[in-house]
Amino acid sequence: MMLSVPAAAGVLLLLAWIYPSDGLYFHIGETEKKCFIEEIPDETMVIGKYRTQLWDKQTSSFLPSTPGLGMHVEIKDPDTKIILSRQYGSDGRFTFTSHTPGEHQICLHSNSTKMALFAGGKLRVHLDIQVGEHTNNYPEIAAKDKLTELQLRVRQLLDQVEQIQKEQNYQRYREERFRMTSESTNQRVLWWSIAQTLILIVTGIWQMKHLKSFFEAKKLV
Repeated sequence: MMLSVPAAAGVLLLLAWIYPSDGLYFHIGETEKKCFIEEIPDETMVIGKYRTQLWDKQTSSFLPSTPGLGMHVEIKDPDTKIILSRQYGSDGRFTFTSHTPGEHQICLHSNSTKMALFAGGKLRVHLDIQVGEHTNNYPEIAAKDKLTELQLRVRQLLDQVEQIQKEQNYQRYREERFRMTSESTNQRVLWWSIAQTLILIVTGIWQMKHLKSFFEAKKLV
């Protein structure tokens, strides 16, 4: 199937919106743990890169961390199963592949409680997370497979289309789960309404019998 130039451009824009490269930084204390949620389709590669900086009181700025400082990375899948738990250095790179679609939890914390390297100060962590086809190193692929520029463009486009298909499958999966949750909720509401109606009927019958007995005892009827 051949795509026109406008269609290909639209595909590229859609991919850029769906799977951007998430670059950010955050601050953590000695015992603090930071976690992030990434919604990832199944069978999708994720690469995370980070670097750390320590607050320097003398210069009042963040400086590159000492080699002894490390970061622990822990990743859980949507079923809270740990798929990666490893200690890295002050700068590191971690990789994993999702096998279950849904929200993956990525957590980082330092080993400063053991080494006391920044004595109650703050640690700045720069984190960059790449998902899907953004994890591919296309210059390296082109050099390895000896691809021409046109062949490389086609390879990129095919990878992007494949990632869009995975995203569409994931959206269908989310819609199916939402539909099942809605049906389950509606069914519970229905049974609760029926139970309330039965309780009202039983209460009404009991009140009528009680009033009848009361009036008979008072010889009003």
